Amino acid sequence: MRLLLGGYTADMQGAARGIGVLRAGEADAASAGGPLAFEGEAVVTGGSPSWLAWHPSLPVVYAAMEGAGTVQAFRRSGAMGLTRLGGPAEVGEAPCHIAVAPDGASLIASCWGDGRVVRVRVDAEGRPGPTAAAGAARDPYAREGSAGAAGAAADAADLSDAVAFAVAGQRYGDDAREEQQGSQVLDLTAAAEALRQVAGDEFAHLVPEYAMPEPPVVAAGAGPDADAGAPAARSSHAHQTVFLPGGVLATADMGFDLVRFWRGGDGGGGMRALPDVVLPRGSGPRHMVWHPSGHLYVVTELSRELFVLAPDAAGAWRLVSGTPLAAGTLADDTAAEVCLSRDAQFVYVGVRGSDTLAVLRVRGDGSQVEPVALAEAGVAWPRHHMVVLDTLLVAGQRSGDVAALTLDIRTGLPGRPRVRTSAPSPTCIVPLR
Repeated sequence: MRLLLGGYTADMQGAARGIGVLRAGEADAASAGGPLAFEGEAVVTGGSPSWLAWHPSLPVVYAAMEGAGTVQAFRRSGAMGLTRLGGPAEVGEAPCHIAVAPDGASLIASCWGDGRVVRVRVDAEGRPGPTAAAGAARDPYAREGSAGAAGAAADAADLSDAVAFAVAGQRYGDDAREEQQGSQVLDLTAAAEALRQVAGDEFAHLVPEYAMPEPPVVAAGAGPDADAGAPAARSSHAHQTVFLPGGVLATADMGFDLVRFWRGGDGGGGMRALPDVVLPRGSGPRHMVWHPSGHLYVVTELSRELFVLAPDAAGAWRLVSGTPLAAGTLADDTAAEVCLSRDAQFVYVGVRGSDTLAVLRVRGDGSQVEPVALAEAGVAWPRHHMVVLDTLLVAGQRSGDVAALTLDIRTGLPGRPRVRTSAPSPTCIVPLR
């Protein structure tokens, strides 16, 4: 089969020239079990097409041109070529992900640089058109700027959620983080009582019967400024949006440790914000995958955890469970892509730094996952990966190659890299349709 490769070009310090073509096995086969070969560019883009997404019914693929801050459409031409369709749509700073609506009438661009979540209308031919940005994210851990009873109520409610999810995240943290925080846990009862006093009688019920431990250490550059003695500024970084059943969208905001939820985004009408889910401070939610059981699996880049979310009876999304990705990840590792096995019984997460793949098993009704193993990815800086039948294809951004690993259908474990091929700065793999 043939696949398209997104990549980083010179504007993002990469070696790619545009959207590449990868052949895995026979060109017209449905499997990827044969040799790998890079077959050149489907189109030279003049910028970095770091993420690719197909229109659901048209031979049109959309590229997030990360360095340019735009979305560009390309129409398939010939056996493996692409041609530009329309002009670029400006969406924001460093768009790193595109999700196309199931009806093909719009797409959502997630911008890492400025946190914007932008809907782009798509015409009948697939051309991107007018854009509309959703409301900006609000940092749930910022307590400044509120005033009056309404502000106090909002703060108390936000802090209640933040405390609950931070404590849950603390429980799921890795051994190193638990050891580090062991001496920092507060007297939960006393702290909660103090918080209720600040909130006042009217809002005291919003504070849970515990208090938040010291937040986990945030990655370098995002944590407290030791010299100034004040926390460093946090910024919104939208990293991915996914369309969920029932017309709901979810956006992972890595900078504000949020999973934001919306209703709408298809066809006409705007995106109406629903309640956010707050994850532990500094965890950095990056990418998500919807499980057929109805749960949403969220991988956190900085804390290297997998959280499970689900809607309650009223439709509000809540944190259900979570776990570290695996024992053996390194303190400076960062998680990347997450995907499911063909039967949805296993979850695969790329871990950059140690250059491994975390394998987790889905338990029960899908509400629980447990670590199984940490396997070699076979590439340097596994930015993206995908499952094709019994093969796991892994894109090595820094090693400049793609590796194929055979999956054991009984255990879910990937074997050692079977074959690999050079490919310039690959960041995304999608089938060529």
